[in-house]
Amino acid sequence: MISFNHTIVAAKDKQESARFLTTLFGLPDAMPFGHFLAVELYNGVSLDFMDADDFPSQHYAFLVGEDDFDRIYGQIVERGLDHWADPRQTQPGAINTRDGGRGVYFHDPSGHLLEIITRPYGVT
Repeated sequence: MISFNHTIVAAKDKQESARFLTTLFGLPDAMPFGHFLAVELYNGVSLDFMDADDFPSQHYAFLVGEDDFDRIYGQIVERGLDHWADPRQTQPGAINTRDGGRGVYFHDPSGHLLEIITRPYGVT
């Protein structure tokens, strides 16, 4: 059996990026691990934030429940965060309803494109 365990997320400020994610998603505070700040997700996977000066923007998608989507999306709107229904960012201020679920894209403080979806794409 193979499962995903962790990934390193480059950030302009690892404290700010980790706090953004934990606050928005309602996760436990990030824990120091060496020179990383590890954000633990509920399935045992961690995002290990690391300070970096130069890095490309990455895409991170999170599968969330309907209630979590409502809560997170509510905070996105309340905070006035730019968000889009599509990854090309051509449908501002909207959510998508692909494959019978809901999804939205938005940026974290380091410029990574985050996505929350309530159903995996391609599953009907």
